[in-house]
Amino acid sequence: MRKLFRFIADLFLRPSVRIGLGVLVTGGFIAGVLSWQGFNTAMEATNKEEFCISCHTMHDNLLPELQKTVHWNNRSGVRARCPDCHVPHNFTDKVARKMQASREVWGHLVGTIGTREKFKEHRLVLAQREWARFSANGSKECRACHDYKDMDFDKMRPSSQVAMRSAAARDQSCVDCHKGVAHQLPEMKGARNPAFDTLVSNASGQSVSAGNEYYLVVPQDLFADEALTQRIGSVEVATQVKVLETKGDAQRIELALWRKNKGYGRVWYSNFGLNITSAILNKEMARDEGLVNVLASQEDPMTGLEWQQVKASAWMRKGSLIDSVEPIWTIARASYNTSCSVCHRQPDEAHFDTNTWPGLFAGMVGFTSIDQDTARVVLKYLQSHSSDFSTSQHGAGSPEGALQTARP
Repeated sequence: MRKLFRFIADLFLRPSVRIGLGVLVTGGFIAGVLSWQGFNTAMEATNKEEFCISCHTMHDNLLPELQKTVHWNNRSGVRARCPDCHVPHNFTDKVARKMQASREVWGHLVGTIGTREKFKEHRLVLAQREWARFSANGSKECRACHDYKDMDFDKMRPSSQVAMRSAAARDQSCVDCHKGVAHQLPEMKGARNPAFDTLVSNASGQSVSAGNEYYLVVPQDLFADEALTQRIGSVEVATQVKVLETKGDAQRIELALWRKNKGYGRVWYSNFGLNITSAILNKEMARDEGLVNVLASQEDPMTGLEWQQVKASAWMRKGSLIDSVEPIWTIARASYNTSCSVCHRQPDEAHFDTNTWPGLFAGMVGFTSIDQDTARVVLKYLQSHSSDFSTSQHGAGSPEGALQTARP
């Protein structure tokens, strides 16, 4: 074995006494050319659609989706294939992308995305990587066919003209508005804004004192008992609660909110006349007089509905309270500014009133990549900073002072 190692070492390290320098240089040159040609041949082979869909993960999951879009079948007969969108055209970026794609190949080989169920489970992560790449390079692959300079905006629909002229002026990345044009969007349910992880961590270390008021950083289930076994409802993020006592892993809180005296009154709101959802109780518990204490009743002059000011105490799991709502609003504000301005300039928070925002937001959020939990807190942020609370328009800066003039 030692002789074998010595022979190999001599083969590569000992100077040759029989082969001329010219032969060595020529041989090295030929070997380099052959290696480079082999590298490019392999590179081109992996740039073909046949290679992309040769594994069942891509063939069974992504190809059928692409075949249903205008990028596959259209009146002009121009087809966008896998490499056209997912392989950069310049050499350096192409090599870098090949190295990045090795993660997907490895995931297929070890079975991480080997089945339809596993693929759907990891689809959001895969999509986010591509969205980030397209955003970083300005959707360069898209612009190989769709270039702002070559677009005739006058031939577009009026709504498209407004959006595309604005996008062209900002040189905006195509993927900001056109996610899902070739493949189905991933399921956003269960996705989580990492900024909330920091808030949850802070909440777990928050010192909580009985008698003080705090805000929830994430939604929590409500229970009738200290053991947290009898669920009676849930309380929403950014809802203000008063802590009554803490026992073990449970906290008893007090809710002081409003509800409509209609039906079971399951949905509780933060303010009179404003549809800012703060808690939802089970049907049986919502009318339990032993649990719910009605403090006052007031008729909404705008709708004629009777609203009740209610108070109730319930148990919830501890570790989700902070002493200020501002960190929650900071995350919501950042999400609104970044996610809701990619297609058009987003309206100011105070441009609409509290009860108008839910319908408008529901129509826009589907065009963003905001996850479900973040969407809920962004909506609550918009409602809580609407024209009903705007001091610049209504002076008082509180819903009570603005109700007479601002609400629909």
